[in-house]
Amino acid sequence: MILRKCAGGVVFYGDKVFILKNDKGEWVLPKGVIRDNQLKQNVALTRVSKEAGIDAEILSTAGETSYEFFSVTRRQPVCNRITWYVMRATGPQYRIAFELGFTDGDYYDIEKAIDLTTYSQDKALISVAYEKYVQLREKHDALKT
Repeated sequence: MILRKCAGGVVFYGDKVFILKNDKGEWVLPKGVIRDNQLKQNVALTRVSKEAGIDAEILSTAGETSYEFFSVTRRQPVCNRITWYVMRATGPQYRIAFELGFTDGDYYDIEKAIDLTTYSQDKALISVAYEKYVQLREKHDALKT
């Protein structure tokens, strides 16, 4: 089995989270494989930028997920282990990377995003990340006053 380390972002703007629809019709979060000793945080930020055209900042870790699939081209199972980050977009702008196979995407209310998201572990991740995001936002706002 091939083990791949990956990193991705749960990106919030206001009270909405960004999700993408891939070429298989699955609603997912932006993520990518870590290569050449890259830092996880950099990979997560780069994938959010490449896949969704979003400029974001990391606020916290969100957790880890993993999944396995059989790679037809490699003729063996692959396990992706993803480190996720809670991110805040610097603005509402985004751009779907159709050239990477994404067919749709947007910022959605949390409940709608959880409903649309294909995989149960991603649904749980969005929920947990949102709780962290709200707590961090409240602390940040309290420091401003």
